[in-house]
Amino acid sequence: MSDELMLQAAQAMSAGDFQAAMAVFENLIESEPDNSAGHYGWAESAFMELTENMNDDVNAGLIRKRYKDAMKLDSDNLEIVASFASFCLDCNRVPAAVKEYTRLQEMADAQEVDVNDMLYEAARQLVEVIEMQTDGDRNHPMAQQYLKTAVEWAVTGLGFVSTGTVIDLLSE
Repeated sequence: MSDELMLQAAQAMSAGDFQAAMAVFENLIESEPDNSAGHYGWAESAFMELTENMNDDVNAGLIRKRYKDAMKLDSDNLEIVASFASFCLDCNRVPAAVKEYTRLQEMADAQEVDVNDMLYEAARQLVEVIEMQTDGDRNHPMAQQYLKTAVEWAVTGLGFVSTGTVIDLLSE
């Protein structure tokens, strides 16, 4: 990817013109279909257009596809997995988000990278999505299924090695 294209995309994104950035990345994808940066950049730009500019004309399915394409082309890239996991959670796709955040955590452990802050934020957002989808009923089967995951992420995000350590601390 040329530095000039990256500069154009970065300038468009900085200005909040996510559609212009999408166009730059679309050109890159057309000229270099195996360039993960093009797919990832397009997905990020489109995700921002969807969430920041509230443009419902942006196709969430295509965003998902572009993230998936980027992950296939650059399977060890934590940033892409983290962004895709966040996208899934933002779209209320809880099972997919949990799968991707779990994969992120495993990849980060293998690469010895700290993603605790991401997991902590994901825990907060997961609880919000669960609350919304279950009308605040924490006894709902869906809530029961995923609240444990949210607590585990929060505990990890706070820097604890295990939930057992926290249980011991709280029971003292």
